[in-house]
Amino acid sequence: MVWTGTWVAERLGVELIGDEELPALLGLALRRNPKRAHLLVSSVLGKHVPQRPSVVYGSGLDLGRRVRALLGDEEAARSVVLGYAETATALGHAVADGLGLAPYLHSTRRPVAGVARAGGFEESHSHATSHLLLPEDPKLLAGDGPLVLVDDEFSTGNTVLNTIRALHERYPRDRYVVVALVDMRSDADLGRLDAFAAEIGARVDLVAGAAGTVRLPEGVLEKGQALVAAQEREAGAGAVAGVGVATAPVPSPVPSPQEPREAPVRVALDWPEGLPDGGRHGFTPDHRAGLEAALPAMAGRIAEALRRDPAAGARVLVLGFEELMYAPLRLGTALEEAGHDVRYSTTTRSPVLAVDDPGYAIRTRLVFPAHDDPADGPGERYAYNVAGAGFDAVVAVVDSTADTPALHAPDGLLARLAAHIPRVVLAVVPSYTPTVPSYAPTGAPYTPTVSEAPERSSMLPEPLRGPAFSSYAPEEVGWLLQDLSDVELEAPTEEREEAIQSGGAHYAESLPVEYQPSERYQELFQTALESSAARIARAVGTVTETVLAERPGRRPVLVSLARAGTPVGVLMRRWAQARHDLDLPHYAVSIVRGRGIDANALRWLAAHHDPADVVFVDGWTGKGAITRELADALKEFEASEGITGFDPEIAVLADPGSCVRVHGTREDFLIPSACLNSTVSGLISRTVLRSDLVGPDDFHGAKFYRELAGADVSEDFLDAVAARFDEVAETVDTDVKELLATDRTPTWEGWAAVERISEEYGIHDVNLVKPGVGETTRVLLRRVPWKILAKRGADADLAHVRLLAEQRGVPVEEVDELPYSCVGLIHPQYTRGATGADGKAVVSQ
Repeated sequence: MVWTGTWVAERLGVELIGDEELPALLGLALRRNPKRAHLLVSSVLGKHVPQRPSVVYGSGLDLGRRVRALLGDEEAARSVVLGYAETATALGHAVADGLGLAPYLHSTRRPVAGVARAGGFEESHSHATSHLLLPEDPKLLAGDGPLVLVDDEFSTGNTVLNTIRALHERYPRDRYVVVALVDMRSDADLGRLDAFAAEIGARVDLVAGAAGTVRLPEGVLEKGQALVAAQEREAGAGAVAGVGVATAPVPSPVPSPQEPREAPVRVALDWPEGLPDGGRHGFTPDHRAGLEAALPAMAGRIAEALRRDPAAGARVLVLGFEELMYAPLRLGTALEEAGHDVRYSTTTRSPVLAVDDPGYAIRTRLVFPAHDDPADGPGERYAYNVAGAGFDAVVAVVDSTADTPALHAPDGLLARLAAHIPRVVLAVVPSYTPTVPSYAPTGAPYTPTVSEAPERSSMLPEPLRGPAFSSYAPEEVGWLLQDLSDVELEAPTEEREEAIQSGGAHYAESLPVEYQPSERYQELFQTALESSAARIARAVGTVTETVLAERPGRRPVLVSLARAGTPVGVLMRRWAQARHDLDLPHYAVSIVRGRGIDANALRWLAAHHDPADVVFVDGWTGKGAITRELADALKEFEASEGITGFDPEIAVLADPGSCVRVHGTREDFLIPSACLNSTVSGLISRTVLRSDLVGPDDFHGAKFYRELAGADVSEDFLDAVAARFDEVAETVDTDVKELLATDRTPTWEGWAAVERISEEYGIHDVNLVKPGVGETTRVLLRRVPWKILAKRGADADLAHVRLLAEQRGVPVEEVDELPYSCVGLIHPQYTRGATGADGKAVVSQ
């Protein structure tokens, strides 16, 4: 028998080295992809090559049983299985079935409106890289049991390492198991998994069906691209409509398309109500039992539809749809168990060259338009090795999201199938939509609100400006954000806190309800502004002059970290204009703790300015988390994009935590812009990063609260501070001279204090300790506070803090030797009804 990798091996010099069974498991094809030349085509995966469902399912079951034996029943019952979209969704599900005790989740490239993501990661070599994790139960990934990651092949290990790194930061655990049909790592890659496991302090095991490697000659990518181009030119003239069949040295077994014998037949599956169609949102052992019970009857209905034509049904293909692989696979196994001659494969987004040669793994290619309204827009989809394979009938299985007019169109999938296969049966599985959003408590009643994401564009738009977006004048700031004003994003504070601390949602995936200040609180703001305006003006002047002095002869580009940094950036711009007649560009960008800075905003900045001129600006430092986040994000951006020159140093108004070099002061004092939310920040919300609203080519989002214009004091704040510039100018000159002559190396004193407080108060999570006046105010306005620590004698800056604490029923504890004026402690391990480390419950008002 001819190996289905011979054609590629002979032309490109690619070698398959390893276990004796590898040639039976893997063939080779050429990708139509600029990132990688070859494709390993599995004969037991059921994606590109039709195979008996029992073989496909059995391969995954065997791997799952091996994982269970490795872990033992107790650990297997604590584990979660994660499969990769789109190729390994059914394989991962079968592994979970083999484990028998574990829930299953697969990544997805389909955002689902109303469902916030629990994580995501990148697959660098793929034609479509972004993976989303959208579990219905926010606690699914938050446990500490083993995580079992399943992919069809383990090649470089990059995808798995990216996944573990992303998830371990958010849901750390002690053990991971990587599962693959084939382990194809090179010698250079073999040690990376062990080194990575040591780096993160976790055990990482590998379970594979077979092992080997692919030896690639130098220049294989360029040679592969040239070979693909030549084959497609050669095949172009002779290819029939909708079928890609390259000219080959052997006669083509693919018949010309015929007029369909009859219209496709739709079969009613009677899919069990409430049963998920797969693992996109999670699939539990209870779901598995429900599916097993329903499979024989559903297979019987399909068999009845096939029997209506006596000439059809002798050889049947069950054809799944992209990520929907498991449901059609199990329908196929049920048909096979009932005595039918069945093969199984699925359609795919992956573009692969077809060559009609027995030594090539992809003999034919059906081409049809996408029919599920994908988030990345319209495009081609493919069904490989289907035309000319001798099937008498095909059962096309799609979910209801994909049962669209495009599916039934003259150039759609059903028409393409009917032109080559005598009988086409359509089975539609209802798309499962979670009824509880990821930020809501499990079991709570919820009516989903469908939010449409803004129109996508591959071209980055120009910055948003007032008055269309924000109450700031258009020249004051350009927002490198997208407008989500019409999307419902607010959630009650208690629900957000519970979801954030349980790992079910990230703080940037929703917004708190905007705090509406009382008359007494507004009076406090005005009093604080009058008393502190000169002090703020002095800090603004000092930080701006320091920035200018360290960049002689250059014009800095101010880039505020939205939103706390934006009023400071506007004031720095006003200072430079008033004192030096400099018109500095100023933009606001989003940075999200745990997710990094908006990479698309960085791309826009690099396209319009010299990155070396960019100065990142923020309002204040707490413990320095954002300082570290920015440094890490810029390193990653430089490595992935090759764009250099951005300086990770942040210029801040106040640096009480001693986290940065460039600052206006290191005193922890009241900055009135921290007292309020959007009404002192141009009526702009905190930034939002949610996968169903922010695509890979989009800026992060934010809302413009136009309806709060009557309470807006943004310009009042700016004008009050700017009015004091002249009176502090002389003092600023002295301050800057002294600063430039001193050692400003950060000591990270604040971070040490936060770690100490976290342990002393039994919190054991530095993210729940928010130091400084600004951060304490945020805790009281947006989170569920537990208690406030106030430095004895710092009353002048804490009147608003004490008022907010009084309104929310939060105790204020006087302490000595605090490097900050105050520290806000978020309620530890919060759930509604939970108590803090001292046993006291929080009263929310």
